[in-house]
Amino acid sequence: MTIYTGPVFEMARTQFGLIAEHLEIPHDERDRLLYPKRAVAVSVPVHMDDGRLVVFQGYRVQHHLTFGPTKGGTRFSSTLDIGEVAALAVWMSWKCALAGLPYGGAKGGVACDPPALSRRELEAVSRRYMQEMIPFVSPQTDVMAPDMGTNEQVMAWFMDTYSVHEGHAVSEIVTGKPVSLGGTEGRREATGRGVAHLVRRACDVIGVAPQGATAIVQGFGNVGSVSAYTLARRHGMRITGLSDHTVALFDPSGLPLDAIERHVGKHGVLAGFTNQMTIDGPALLEQPCDVLVPAALERVITAANAPRLRCRILAEGANGPTTPDADAVLDERGDVFVIPDILCNSGGVIVSYFEWVQDLQRLFWTEAEVNNRLEHLLDGAFVEVRTRALERRTSNRTAAMAIGVEKVRAGKRLRGLFP
Repeated sequence: MTIYTGPVFEMARTQFGLIAEHLEIPHDERDRLLYPKRAVAVSVPVHMDDGRLVVFQGYRVQHHLTFGPTKGGTRFSSTLDIGEVAALAVWMSWKCALAGLPYGGAKGGVACDPPALSRRELEAVSRRYMQEMIPFVSPQTDVMAPDMGTNEQVMAWFMDTYSVHEGHAVSEIVTGKPVSLGGTEGRREATGRGVAHLVRRACDVIGVAPQGATAIVQGFGNVGSVSAYTLARRHGMRITGLSDHTVALFDPSGLPLDAIERHVGKHGVLAGFTNQMTIDGPALLEQPCDVLVPAALERVITAANAPRLRCRILAEGANGPTTPDADAVLDERGDVFVIPDILCNSGGVIVSYFEWVQDLQRLFWTEAEVNNRLEHLLDGAFVEVRTRALERRTSNRTAAMAIGVEKVRAGKRLRGLFP
């Protein structure tokens, strides 16, 4: 029996099971590698603007503390549950290990609908959640970051709430906060920039010229938008498809990114930009392109639609966008170069690590330094994954996850039972 249930955690469990078999990990070691060290559930009572008292449910899962504090985002979503949070924490562990960061994985959040909250209500939810988390987090125990439904302002409220409790400013308790409060240059763009950089590396591997290549990006939030802009403006790709939760747009000749950027900057969503280029959201994934970037939710590429993908590179900007059944289809096809999520979207946690280090030292880097260090770590992880995949004749995902799991397993075996 376990408290961790639901389709997202089952997907994480299945992925781990496949890797455990691949690595021939003894069965009596597997549960300790998979199941989190700690899970916290809290009530988050808030006085709403209309006078009601509403109690939201909050969670935080810390997967392991073998190498240092846990690290992971905080998600505000109406559908959030403990199983989803645990799965995201597990994936973060493999991601941090693959990148060589001294962290275990964590994830947390509150089951709420941010667009339905006023600014005052959002602040109240944020501050009360952090207040409830104070006994379980610290710069040496668990460092939070933004995720879906949260942003720099929420991180600032987290930092302030923790700092008031400590009696002095503790900027290193969260990352992804405003630069003026100890955040780092380049953090907001880091995940999307990392996606675009690794797409460029993948193009070199399979012999695709980026200039003029086509790309479709599903999800036009922070990660998706930065990925699209960077692929277009730095690497010369033509963005033919975009979507968010309101609408999907597709034009084989290329979408007008500048105009879309202005529209989203004003209205916050893609809806209303045009009625002439709309397409069914799921169908967008199946349109022809050189690069497909799923940067929205988990489990959007399944065994049902994987045979119909018409991309050459699948760059997973989201966490867990491809199910294990879909992986099997793609492996069988052999014509899609997959950049797995724990590599592809690791730019965010890498630069979060840089932010934490800078806060601890009270010594800050320029954005150019941050980006150069980011690309250096991404390149190292990319080469490590490709080398293993070629030597062991495995998929990129199997290689990436095997590297991450092996590192965590080795650390646990060296330290013993407690971390």
